[in-house]
Amino acid sequence: MTTDITGPRLAGRREWIGLAVLVVPALLASLELTVTHLALPAIGRELGASSTQMLWIVDGYAFLLAGTLVVMGALGDRIGRRRLLIGGAIGFSVLSLIAAYAPTPEVLVAVRALLGVAGATLMPSVLALTVVLFTEPRQRTQAVGIIIAAVSAGTAIGPLLGGWLLDHFWWGSAFLLPIPLMLVLVVLGPVTLPEHKAPGERSLDLPSAALSIAAVLATVYGLKQLAAAGPELTAFAAIAVGLACGVLFVRRQGRMADPMIDLRLFAGRAFTTATVTLVFGIFVSWGINYAAAQHLQLVAGLDPLTAGLWTAPPALGVIIGSLGATRLGRKVPAGRIIGGGMLLSTVGFVVLGWIAPDTPLPVLVGAMVLISLGLGPMMTLATDIMVGSAPADRAGAASAIASTAPQLGGGLGIAILGSIITVAYRADMHATTGPAGENLTAAVAAAAHLPPAEAETLLDSARSAFTSGFGISALVAAALTAVIASTVLVVLGRR
Repeated sequence: MTTDITGPRLAGRREWIGLAVLVVPALLASLELTVTHLALPAIGRELGASSTQMLWIVDGYAFLLAGTLVVMGALGDRIGRRRLLIGGAIGFSVLSLIAAYAPTPEVLVAVRALLGVAGATLMPSVLALTVVLFTEPRQRTQAVGIIIAAVSAGTAIGPLLGGWLLDHFWWGSAFLLPIPLMLVLVVLGPVTLPEHKAPGERSLDLPSAALSIAAVLATVYGLKQLAAAGPELTAFAAIAVGLACGVLFVRRQGRMADPMIDLRLFAGRAFTTATVTLVFGIFVSWGINYAAAQHLQLVAGLDPLTAGLWTAPPALGVIIGSLGATRLGRKVPAGRIIGGGMLLSTVGFVVLGWIAPDTPLPVLVGAMVLISLGLGPMMTLATDIMVGSAPADRAGAASAIASTAPQLGGGLGIAILGSIITVAYRADMHATTGPAGENLTAAVAAAAHLPPAEAETLLDSARSAFTSGFGISALVAAALTAVIASTVLVVLGRR
C-alpha cells in the first residue's frame, strides 16, 4: 500500500504501532556512535590505531552518512521510503558483523565508511514516514518528540550495553549491538509501516548525487587536514574543490524541475533559522560527547562500563528536554524555548571550559546535564518547525533536510572540535617524541611500558594537554550556542 499526505487527520492505533517500529532505527542512530566512542581506547590499544585513524573510525561513518543523506533521501522518494529503510537495515547488519571482526585499523575505517552509507538510509526514511503517519500538527510534534527521545535513549543505552560488552568481551562485540535491532525492523517493518514515495516516475539525477557527496567529503577532509597539519596546499585545495562542488550543486538544484533539495524551502525565515540551529546544535553536542567519552576513560581512568554509567544522566537530560518541549510548546513560543534552552547549554559549556584532570566527575557530568537539558528542546522543536513550516506537497523534501542537517552538523562537530583538541594536545606535548606526543590513547599505552615514575610524569603531561584542548573546544561551543540562542530569540521568539 502506498500512502499519500492528503490532509491533517488524527492518528489511530495503526499509526502509533508504526511509530513504535520507527523508534528502533532512531534508537540505533545514536547508539552506534556512542558505543564507538567507548570502544576507541580499546581499538587504539588492540589494533594499534593512530590518532588520525581513530578520528576516521568515527568520522568516516559520520561523513559518509552526511555526504550520502541527500542522495538517499532522493532515492527513497523514488523507490519508496519503507523499501529503502528495510534494505538499509539489512546492509547495516551485514557491515556491523564485518566491523566486529576487522583485523586492522584500515579495514575498520573502510567498513565504518560503508556503514555510514547504510546509515544514511535510516533517519531520512524515519522522519519522512513519521510525517506520513502523523499529519495532525499536535500529534506530529508529539511523534517527532518521541523520535528525538529515542535517539537520546540510544545515547543512554549505548554506553551501558557497550560498556558491559567491552568489560566482558573484545572490542568488536560493541559493533554487534545494532544487529538485533535491525532484525526487529526487517521482520516488523513490512507489516506495520506504510510504503510512501513521491508521485510519478522519477529518476535519480546522478550528477547531482556526485556533486553533493563530493562537496561534503572534500570540504570536511580539507578542514580536518587544516586543523591537524596546519596551513598546507592539500588542505586548501580540498576545501576549494568542496566549495566549488557545493556551488555547482546548488546552481543545478535551482535549475531542475525535480531537485534533490528544494531550495524554495529556504525562502522562509523560520525554516532557515531552524535548519541552522539544528546543524550547530548537533555540532556542539556530538563534538563534546566525543571528547567526554575519551575524558572519562583516559583521564579519569574509568573502565568502559563505569564510564557508560556516568554518561547516562546527560542522555536522560536530552530525553527530558525533548519530551518536555512538546508540552511546553503548547503554551510558550517555540523560539523562546529553543533560545532559552541553548542559553542554558552555554552555561554548561562555560563550566566545561575550565575542566582539568582533577576536576570532580560530578562537576563534569553536571555540566553535561545542563548542556543536554538545553539542547533537548532544540532537537525536537527545530525539527518540527522545519517540517511544519513546509507546504504539504514539500513535507518529504523538508524531512529530508531535517534528517541531513543534524547528521552533517554532528560529523563536522566531531571533526572540528576533535581536531581542536588534537592541535592543542600536540602543541602542549611538542617536546614528547613518538606516538605519545600525538594523542592521549598512545600516551596511555606508552606509559604502561615505562617505570612508575616516568609513567606518572608522562600521564600527567598527556592528561593535562588533553583537558586543555577539551576546555578550548568547550569554550568554542559556548560561543556558538550563545550566538545561535540570540538569533533564535530574535527571529523565532514570537513563533
